[in-house]
Amino acid sequence: MYPANADRILDHLNQGDLVLDIGGWACPFNRANYVMDAESFETRGFYRTVGLPDHQGGEEEHFDEGRWIRRDICGREPYPFPDKHFDFVICSHVLEDIRDPLWVCDEMIRIGKRGYVEVPSRVAETCRGWEHPRTAGLSHHRWLIDIGENHITFLPKLHAIHSHWRFSLPASHFRHLPERERVQWLFWEGGFTYDERVIHGLDNQLAELESFVRRAAPYSPTRLGIDAVSRRIAALARRVAGGFVRRLG
Repeated sequence: MYPANADRILDHLNQGDLVLDIGGWACPFNRANYVMDAESFETRGFYRTVGLPDHQGGEEEHFDEGRWIRRDICGREPYPFPDKHFDFVICSHVLEDIRDPLWVCDEMIRIGKRGYVEVPSRVAETCRGWEHPRTAGLSHHRWLIDIGENHITFLPKLHAIHSHWRFSLPASHFRHLPERERVQWLFWEGGFTYDERVIHGLDNQLAELESFVRRAAPYSPTRLGIDAVSRRIAALARRVAGGFVRRLG
């Protein structure tokens, strides 16, 4: 979680507020009274194994093993809490990982009065070099996410994003990206809206990826122009070769 927002959450919580952390296993928010995750209580704080902070939200854990709910958060069984049970619900760096973030959003709104969502920014997830020089974003992330005015849009992370440099941002872009711009978040109260964006057809999918990269403008017009000409020449060569093979046949 972006550290300034962790502090902001603590400042706005009242002493008696009931708090749930959804998916907090790697770095639990210690002020949470309950944590819900697929992994076990004993293995919490996984981030310490990779040299990152293994907790936030204060030094004292307000949850214990009895209030660590181990379950598939995408399982189509309602969470074991009544409507609006929690004063605050946290879901930080989870939605991009899971198979059904829309279900989790629905349950989060049902059981919570207000809360906080944080995910990687669309820019960060489009950058190569975060994990691997030829991979955009992190390999286990399933979604490209945009957060707007109290609304979250989920776009499946299309495989083509890794296939050509024009569909992703260079590693140098990620290295110079401030921490604040590597994440995006939503403080919500009462609820928020969300949807999945579906793009049909490979050409339309490629156009979406390429247009996002062009808006970030990491590449010179000259490089883009040369690449476009090269691709047209390659396409023409394939057509000519295909016609020649058909005539031979």
